[in-house]
Amino acid sequence: MTKLYLKNTLRFFTLIAVQLLVFNNLGLFGYINPMVYPLFILLLPFEISGIVVLFLGFTLGLTLDLFTGSVGLHAAATTFLAFMRPVSLRIIASPREFEAGIEPGINDLGYRWFISNTLFLILMHHFFYFTLEAFNFSEVGSILLRTVLTSLVSVTLIVLLNLLFKPSLKRK
Repeated sequence: MTKLYLKNTLRFFTLIAVQLLVFNNLGLFGYINPMVYPLFILLLPFEISGIVVLFLGFTLGLTLDLFTGSVGLHAAATTFLAFMRPVSLRIIASPREFEAGIEPGINDLGYRWFISNTLFLILMHHFFYFTLEAFNFSEVGSILLRTVLTSLVSVTLIVLLNLLFKPSLKRK
């Protein structure tokens, strides 16, 4: 159990550092701002209670808000992501049961499940984030465009990061 805490704590701080130092400095074409920090919530073990996941989502977002000065945008979006996680787990069928010890990553559940789950949750997160950021219904086109483009880039980067840190991939 201590190994699990250490692994997730290291993942928490690594993803925040990568987001702040690398991806926050990439503004691609004015519409694409890659966000990879939600990977922390996506990879939390299934046996963690919903309240703890919500708390961790809020803490992750608040930490980013403190460093970026975004006044609660990340905290609200990652809390929403944590809230939507159980919904996604119910909607997207898994090739294996969600049992203790299985990590919701490519290694344990395969590409199809991981990409489907990640795409659904990242679209929800980004739509919520960009809607709060714009806070204006006249910006619906811009919100949708930014959501789709940023989600595609973010999901691609998240899959690559998951593969990078899980080199011993099991075939599914």
